[in-house]
Amino acid sequence: MSESKLAGQFFDAAIGLLERVRDEEAAPIAEAGSLIADAVASGNRLFAFGAGHSSLPAQDVVYRAGGLALMNFLAVPGTAGIDVMPATLGSALERVDGLAGAVLDSSPASAGDVLVIISLSGRNALPVEMAMNARAIGLKVIGVTSVAYATGTRSRHVSGTFLKDHCDVVLDSKIAVGDAELTLDGIDAPFAPASTVVTSAIMQAVMAAAAGDLAARGIEPPLLRSGNVDGGHEWNGRVMQEYGDRIFFRH
Repeated sequence: MSESKLAGQFFDAAIGLLERVRDEEAAPIAEAGSLIADAVASGNRLFAFGAGHSSLPAQDVVYRAGGLALMNFLAVPGTAGIDVMPATLGSALERVDGLAGAVLDSSPASAGDVLVIISLSGRNALPVEMAMNARAIGLKVIGVTSVAYATGTRSRHVSGTFLKDHCDVVLDSKIAVGDAELTLDGIDAPFAPASTVVTSAIMQAVMAAAAGDLAARGIEPPLLRSGNVDGGHEWNGRVMQEYGDRIFFRH
């Protein structure tokens, strides 16, 4: 079987995007890491939210070996990945006004906590209202989005604004409008989305920056170890006991 040129082109495109993010977003990634380190050091909590496929990078930093034990997934029913039938319902829920406020009101999030909101387009009501409401109650908001959508599309929120307009720190994934890196004669639609690869890398880069920031302050980062290595379960048990009041994915 011959090597697929398209597969190689996708890897090249993804690597190019990762290099752009590394070089162009270094300062905001460090700033986001500092916000998270501030919350850890001051006894506050950490949350991550994303809807549809944007929930995947959010879930990737929750209860993760090598990750911060304090990161919690803020779930909105029907939007956590592709968890409803029909799957199109999840997309419809992202456009429902008022849903974000109801979720925040019933969550443990409070002033001083940090919420990372992931939305590729940043144009739907759910991520926009989530950011607006979170900041209104005193949370720090980190937005991970493609800024290109703010000029290439129209907002679906009544305010006409995008996620990027309501964040303390914005991390630009550099993904082009449409999220498809390849085209080919004979295939009518563009294909090969890279947003999950790039956004997951951004999230892990932020977690790494936060861990380094904490270490620089003389604070041991509350990291989890793999349960598949000797001593991992014991290590994680100690971390979860020490920080149990800030870990909600065990309840």
